[in-house]
Amino acid sequence: MASVASEVPGEGTTGGTVRVDSWIWSVRLTKTRSQAAAACRAGHVRVNGERVKPAYAVRAGDEIRLRHAGRERIVVVSRTVRKRVGAPVAVECYVDNSPPPPPRELVVPVALRDRGAGRPTKRDRRDLDRLQGH
Repeated sequence: MASVASEVPGEGTTGGTVRVDSWIWSVRLTKTRSQAAAACRAGHVRVNGERVKPAYAVRAGDEIRLRHAGRERIVVVSRTVRKRVGAPVAVECYVDNSPPPPPRELVVPVALRDRGAGRPTKRDRRDLDRLQGH
């Protein structure tokens, strides 16, 4: 069975344009459209190397770079969609050229303090520095 999104008018188009914040949300790169718009306003979204506003029109073939949730996503638009689609259909709408996420072993453990413990002492700070490898 062919994907349903390409049969529904307005949802799957190959020649049209769509807002960049709407497309980022539609293909599930961000959880909400407001997060996508905020990323555009903050300068975390680049289309073909240029910073763009949320209303910028993207079309098939554009390269989108998005810094979100601590990692850089590099995707090439293969199909524009106006409405949010399911994950299997969303993956077909772009080509992912992103670098792989860092392995979990390389992520620095976060030191947690008990609630109400107050400001760290000099000894606590040295222990934290030793833990973080400074």
